[in-house]
Amino acid sequence: MSKFSKNFTAVQQLILISDSYFPVSRFCLLLAIVQKIVFSTMAQLRSCDIFVVLPPLTKHGVVFGKNADRPQGEIQEVVYVPASKSTDTVKCTYIEIENAGPTKAIILSKPSWMWGAEMGANESGVAIGNTAVWTKDNDEDSDCNVKRLLGMDLVRLGLERSSSADEALEIITNLLGKYGQGGPCSNTDTGLSYHNSFIIADPQIAWVLETCGKHWAAQKITCGFRNTSNILTITTKIDKHSNDLFEYAKSKGLWDGEGDFDFAKAFSSTSNCPRLQAGEKLLEKFTSSQT
Repeated sequence: MSKFSKNFTAVQQLILISDSYFPVSRFCLLLAIVQKIVFSTMAQLRSCDIFVVLPPLTKHGVVFGKNADRPQGEIQEVVYVPASKSTDTVKCTYIEIENAGPTKAIILSKPSWMWGAEMGANESGVAIGNTAVWTKDNDEDSDCNVKRLLGMDLVRLGLERSSSADEALEIITNLLGKYGQGGPCSNTDTGLSYHNSFIIADPQIAWVLETCGKHWAAQKITCGFRNTSNILTITTKIDKHSNDLFEYAKSKGLWDGEGDFDFAKAFSSTSNCPRLQAGEKLLEKFTSSQT
């Protein structure tokens, strides 16, 4: 376990998933966590971003990285949680949910007060991270102020219960549909609440999963790179989605039913995120030597 002084904020982690290092069950995993410490005087720093790079742009497996601009003064932990065969109900940050059987061994980067995690990886080589997104739909089941599963809880649950990125996507979206998402994402600021975007990766593929309440869209990544920030990024290329997504968007007046459905255009309340474009440029720069 690693804890950081209340005068610092941990903002950067990196995971390398590879099938050419140490054998772990069916897949192989090399985990390297890089922590960048930012002094408390840099209180306005905003850096909540995720990226994934897949072959042929990498020499060794899949590279997954995430920044987390958690509230100033919040203690961050890097923790290892062993596999478990417990049959007890699962006590998440705010609610309890049913047990789903044996869990995987996982390593997490997490706020100390929270059950869930900003990012992590499991023994099967699955890595997941989340970022906050703000949407137009915040009523009833989409009210992110109501205490339900946090996006960080979904990260941990996906890691504990999955053996692949495909399986993690199914687990997270099923839990999202059953329990919804919401609740304060800080123990010092009860007004900090949001919906979530995720990148889910394993040694072969990655998924970008973006959500609004119980509704979601996902995009499969099989090569190259992809990054996300605090904004919805999935537009008309949607590989999977929640069952009633299109009908729900029409019922809320977010889509007129004409033309291709654009998830970001329908649900995002944010029109621009310069960090997203800056991240794309950096990925283009640093992966160009591999092409």
